[in-house]
Amino acid sequence: MPTPAMTRRERPTPLLRALGLAAGWLVALTVPAAAGLCERTEFEGNGYVVCKLDSAAEPQLRLWLKDASGAPYRNFDRVRAALPADEVLGFAMNAGMYHADLSPVGLLVIDGEELAPIVTEGSRGNFGMRPNGVFCTGGRRPYQVVESRAFAKATPECRLASQSGPMLVIDGDLHPRFLEHSDSRYIRNGVGVSKDGETAWFAISDTSVTFHQFGRFFRDGLKARDALYFDGSISRLYAPELGRADWGRSMGPIIGLVAPK
Repeated sequence: MPTPAMTRRERPTPLLRALGLAAGWLVALTVPAAAGLCERTEFEGNGYVVCKLDSAAEPQLRLWLKDASGAPYRNFDRVRAALPADEVLGFAMNAGMYHADLSPVGLLVIDGEELAPIVTEGSRGNFGMRPNGVFCTGGRRPYQVVESRAFAKATPECRLASQSGPMLVIDGDLHPRFLEHSDSRYIRNGVGVSKDGETAWFAISDTSVTFHQFGRFFRDGLKARDALYFDGSISRLYAPELGRADWGRSMGPIIGLVAPK
Protein backbone atom coordinates (compact mmCIF):
# COMPACT_ATOMS: atom_id res chain seq x y z
CA MET A 1 0.00 0.00 0.00
CA PRO A 2 1.37 3.43 -0.85
CA THR A 3 2.82 5.36 2.02
CA PRO A 4 3.71 9.05 2.35
CA ALA A 5 7.32 10.10 2.31
CA MET A 6 7.53 10.59 6.07
CA THR A 7 5.38 9.95 9.10
CA ARG A 8 4.47 12.65 11.61
CA ARG A 9 7.13 11.27 13.95
CA GLU A 10 9.75 12.12 11.33
CA ARG A 11 8.76 15.75 11.00
CA PRO A 12 11.93 17.89 11.03
CA THR A 13 12.49 19.91 14.19
CA PRO A 14 12.66 23.73 13.88
CA LEU A 15 16.38 23.61 14.73
CA LEU A 16 17.19 21.06 12.03
CA ARG A 17 15.17 22.99 9.47
CA ALA A 18 16.92 26.24 10.41
CA LEU A 19 20.33 24.58 10.03
CA GLY A 20 19.29 23.17 6.68
CA LEU A 21 18.08 26.54 5.42
CA ALA A 22 21.34 28.17 6.53
CA ALA A 23 23.43 25.57 4.72
CA GLY A 24 21.28 25.90 1.63
CA TRP A 25 21.61 29.68 1.67
CA LEU A 26 25.39 29.36 1.49
CA VAL A 27 25.08 27.02 -1.51
CA ALA A 28 22.63 29.34 -3.27
CA LEU A 29 25.03 32.24 -3.01
CA THR A 30 27.60 30.37 -5.10
CA VAL A 31 25.42 29.84 -8.21
CA PRO A 32 23.87 32.18 -10.78
CA ALA A 33 20.11 32.73 -10.69
CA ALA A 34 17.58 32.63 -13.51
CA ALA A 35 16.08 36.01 -12.71
CA GLY A 36 12.39 36.68 -12.28
CA LEU A 37 11.20 33.12 -11.63
CA CYS A 38 10.37 33.22 -7.94
CA GLU A 39 9.11 35.82 -5.51
CA ARG A 40 8.06 36.09 -1.90
CA THR A 41 4.46 36.96 -1.17
CA GLU A 42 1.98 36.99 1.70
CA PHE A 43 -1.63 35.85 1.91
CA GLU A 44 -3.90 35.97 4.94
CA GLY A 45 -0.92 36.58 7.21
CA ASN A 46 1.16 33.64 5.95
CA GLY A 47 4.31 33.95 3.86
CA TYR A 48 4.91 31.95 0.68
CA VAL A 49 7.41 31.67 -2.14
CA VAL A 50 5.89 31.31 -5.61
CA CYS A 51 7.71 30.37 -8.81
CA LYS A 52 5.54 31.29 -11.79
CA LEU A 53 5.94 29.75 -15.25
CA ASP A 54 4.16 30.75 -18.44
CA SER A 55 3.53 28.44 -21.39
CA ALA A 56 6.76 29.44 -23.12
CA ALA A 57 8.76 28.04 -20.18
CA GLU A 58 7.20 24.56 -20.32
CA PRO A 59 9.96 23.01 -22.49
CA GLN A 60 12.52 24.07 -19.89
CA LEU A 61 10.72 22.27 -17.06
CA ARG A 62 12.32 18.99 -15.95
CA LEU A 63 11.54 16.05 -13.67
CA TRP A 64 14.37 14.09 -12.06
CA LEU A 65 14.37 10.77 -10.22
CA LYS A 66 17.55 8.78 -11.01
CA ASP A 67 20.86 9.69 -12.58
CA ALA A 68 22.61 7.92 -15.45
CA SER A 69 23.91 5.24 -13.07
CA GLY A 70 20.43 4.49 -11.75
CA ALA A 71 21.00 6.15 -8.36
CA PRO A 72 18.34 8.55 -7.02
CA TYR A 73 19.33 12.20 -7.22
CA ARG A 74 18.19 12.75 -3.61
CA ASN A 75 18.96 16.47 -3.43
CA PHE A 76 19.24 19.69 -5.41
CA ASP A 77 23.03 19.69 -5.39
CA ARG A 78 23.23 16.40 -7.31
CA VAL A 79 20.68 17.65 -9.83
CA ARG A 80 22.78 20.76 -10.38
CA ALA A 81 25.95 18.71 -10.78
CA ALA A 82 24.31 16.60 -13.51
CA LEU A 83 23.32 19.57 -15.69
CA PRO A 84 25.29 20.34 -18.87
CA ALA A 85 27.92 23.03 -18.48
CA ASP A 86 25.80 25.57 -20.37
CA GLU A 87 22.68 25.18 -18.17
CA VAL A 88 21.75 26.43 -14.72
CA LEU A 89 19.01 25.31 -12.35
CA GLY A 90 16.58 28.22 -12.05
CA PHE A 91 14.37 26.70 -9.36
CA ALA A 92 13.40 23.26 -8.06
CA MET A 93 11.27 21.55 -5.42
CA ASN A 94 10.21 18.08 -4.39
CA ALA A 95 7.51 16.82 -6.76
CA GLY A 96 5.39 14.24 -4.97
CA MET A 97 5.32 11.49 -2.40
CA TYR A 98 7.61 8.49 -2.47
CA HIS A 99 8.42 5.19 -0.79
CA ALA A 100 11.35 4.43 1.51
CA ASP A 101 13.51 3.53 -1.51
CA LEU A 102 12.69 6.99 -2.98
CA SER A 103 10.55 5.50 -5.77
CA PRO A 104 7.36 7.48 -6.52
CA VAL A 105 4.09 6.45 -4.88
CA GLY A 106 2.09 7.18 -8.04
CA LEU A 107 2.45 7.97 -11.72
CA LEU A 108 5.73 9.42 -12.92
CA VAL A 109 6.40 10.31 -16.56
CA ILE A 110 9.72 11.81 -17.67
CA ASP A 111 10.21 12.89 -21.30
CA GLY A 112 7.12 10.91 -22.32
CA GLU A 113 8.31 7.67 -20.70
CA GLU A 114 6.20 6.17 -17.90
CA LEU A 115 8.54 5.20 -15.07
CA ALA A 116 5.82 4.38 -12.51
CA PRO A 117 2.12 3.56 -13.12
CA ILE A 118 -0.88 5.56 -12.00
CA VAL A 119 -2.53 4.51 -8.72
CA THR A 120 -6.34 4.76 -8.60
CA GLU A 121 -7.28 2.47 -5.72
CA GLY A 122 -7.87 3.85 -2.24
CA SER A 123 -4.99 4.14 0.20
CA ARG A 124 -4.10 5.72 3.50
CA GLY A 125 -2.45 9.05 4.17
CA ASN A 126 -2.55 12.27 2.24
CA PHE A 127 -1.93 10.57 -1.11
CA GLY A 128 -5.13 8.57 -0.67
CA MET A 129 -7.29 11.55 0.34
CA ARG A 130 -9.44 11.43 -2.78
CA PRO A 131 -9.63 13.22 -5.08
CA ASN A 132 -5.91 13.12 -5.71
CA GLY A 133 -4.45 14.10 -9.04
CA VAL A 134 -1.73 14.30 -11.67
CA PHE A 135 0.27 17.33 -12.71
CA CYS A 136 0.87 16.99 -16.47
CA THR A 137 2.86 19.21 -18.82
CA GLY A 138 3.44 19.40 -22.55
CA GLY A 139 0.25 17.74 -23.71
CA ARG A 140 -3.02 19.23 -24.96
CA ARG A 141 -2.31 22.23 -22.76
CA PRO A 142 1.04 23.41 -21.43
CA TYR A 143 0.02 22.66 -17.82
CA GLN A 144 -2.78 20.56 -16.34
CA VAL A 145 -3.84 19.15 -12.98
CA VAL A 146 -6.21 16.24 -13.61
CA GLU A 147 -8.05 14.08 -11.06
CA SER A 148 -6.37 10.66 -11.01
CA ARG A 149 -9.30 8.45 -12.03
CA ALA A 150 -10.26 10.85 -14.83
CA PHE A 151 -6.64 10.83 -15.93
CA ALA A 152 -6.55 7.01 -15.99
CA LYS A 153 -9.65 6.92 -18.21
CA ALA A 154 -8.54 9.65 -20.60
CA THR A 155 -4.79 8.82 -20.63
CA PRO A 156 -3.81 12.31 -21.81
CA GLU A 157 -0.44 12.86 -23.43
CA CYS A 158 2.17 14.27 -21.05
CA ARG A 159 5.82 15.13 -21.54
CA LEU A 160 6.17 15.22 -17.75
CA ALA A 161 3.71 13.94 -15.14
CA SER A 162 3.72 13.43 -11.39
CA GLN A 163 0.86 12.02 -9.34
CA SER A 164 0.29 13.17 -5.77
CA GLY A 165 -2.49 14.00 -3.40
CA PRO A 166 -4.72 15.36 -2.29
CA MET A 167 -5.81 17.87 -4.87
CA LEU A 168 -5.96 21.28 -3.21
CA VAL A 169 -8.31 22.99 -5.67
CA ILE A 170 -10.70 21.14 -7.98
CA ASP A 171 -12.31 23.20 -10.75
CA GLY A 172 -12.25 26.27 -8.53
CA ASP A 173 -13.41 24.56 -5.32
CA LEU A 174 -11.39 23.50 -2.29
CA HIS A 175 -11.01 19.79 -1.58
CA PRO A 176 -14.22 18.77 0.25
CA ARG A 177 -12.38 17.11 3.15
CA PHE A 178 -10.34 20.15 4.17
CA LEU A 179 -11.24 21.54 7.60
CA GLU A 180 -11.04 25.28 8.10
CA HIS A 181 -9.99 24.92 11.74
CA SER A 182 -7.76 21.86 11.43
CA ASP A 183 -4.81 21.54 13.81
CA SER A 184 -2.70 19.68 11.21
CA ARG A 185 -0.06 22.21 10.17
CA TYR A 186 3.02 21.67 8.04
CA ILE A 187 5.30 23.57 5.73
CA ARG A 188 3.62 22.51 2.49
CA ASN A 189 4.37 22.74 -1.22
CA GLY A 190 2.40 22.14 -4.38
CA VAL A 191 1.52 23.33 -7.86
CA GLY A 192 -1.48 25.13 -9.32
CA VAL A 193 -2.54 25.90 -12.88
CA SER A 194 -4.69 28.57 -14.48
CA LYS A 195 -8.03 27.84 -16.12
CA ASP A 196 -6.52 28.09 -19.61
CA GLY A 197 -3.51 25.93 -18.72
CA GLU A 198 -1.10 28.67 -19.78
CA THR A 199 0.31 29.36 -16.30
CA ALA A 200 1.68 27.15 -13.52
CA TRP A 201 2.50 28.31 -10.00
CA PHE A 202 4.89 26.27 -7.83
CA ALA A 203 4.49 27.37 -4.21
CA ILE A 204 5.86 26.57 -0.76
CA SER A 205 4.78 28.03 2.56
CA ASP A 206 7.28 29.82 4.80
CA THR A 207 5.62 28.50 7.95
CA SER A 208 3.30 25.67 8.92
CA VAL A 209 -0.17 25.98 7.37
CA THR A 210 -3.29 23.81 7.16
CA PHE A 211 -4.57 22.23 3.98
CA HIS A 212 -7.45 24.72 4.02
CA GLN A 213 -5.06 27.68 4.22
CA PHE A 214 -2.81 26.28 1.50
CA GLY A 215 -5.77 25.56 -0.77
CA ARG A 216 -7.15 29.08 -0.25
CA PHE A 217 -3.78 30.53 -1.19
CA PHE A 218 -3.89 28.77 -4.57
CA ARG A 219 -7.59 29.44 -5.20
CA ASP A 220 -7.99 32.97 -3.84
CA GLY A 221 -4.44 34.30 -3.77
CA LEU A 222 -3.13 32.95 -7.06
CA LYS A 223 -6.49 32.38 -8.79
CA ALA A 224 -5.53 28.82 -9.73
CA ARG A 225 -8.39 26.79 -11.19
CA ASP A 226 -6.83 23.47 -10.12
CA ALA A 227 -3.99 22.74 -7.71
CA LEU A 228 -2.16 19.67 -6.42
CA TYR A 229 -0.40 19.03 -3.12
CA PHE A 230 3.15 17.69 -3.37
CA ASP A 231 4.08 17.18 0.30
CA GLY A 232 4.21 18.64 3.79
CA SER A 233 6.84 16.60 5.58
CA ILE A 234 9.91 17.18 3.43
CA SER A 235 8.86 20.27 1.44
CA ARG A 236 11.93 22.08 0.13
CA LEU A 237 12.78 24.74 -2.42
CA TYR A 238 15.77 25.67 -4.54
CA ALA A 239 15.53 29.32 -5.63
CA PRO A 240 18.98 30.89 -5.89
CA GLU A 241 17.65 34.35 -6.75
CA LEU A 242 16.07 34.33 -3.27
CA GLY A 243 19.06 32.72 -1.56
CA ARG A 244 17.19 29.43 -1.09
CA ALA A 245 18.71 25.96 -1.43
CA ASP A 246 16.87 24.07 1.30
CA TRP A 247 18.69 21.09 2.77
CA GLY A 248 17.26 18.01 4.48
CA ARG A 249 16.28 14.39 3.98
CA SER A 250 16.68 12.66 0.63
CA MET A 251 13.94 13.39 -1.89
CA GLY A 252 12.28 11.19 -4.50
CA PRO A 253 10.96 12.99 -7.60
CA ILE A 254 12.29 16.53 -8.05
CA ILE A 255 10.85 19.10 -10.45
CA GLY A 256 12.53 22.26 -11.66
CA LEU A 257 13.35 24.63 -14.46
CA VAL A 258 16.64 24.77 -16.35
CA ALA A 259 17.87 27.88 -18.15
CA PRO A 260 20.88 28.83 -20.25
CA LYS A 261 23.86 29.88 -18.16
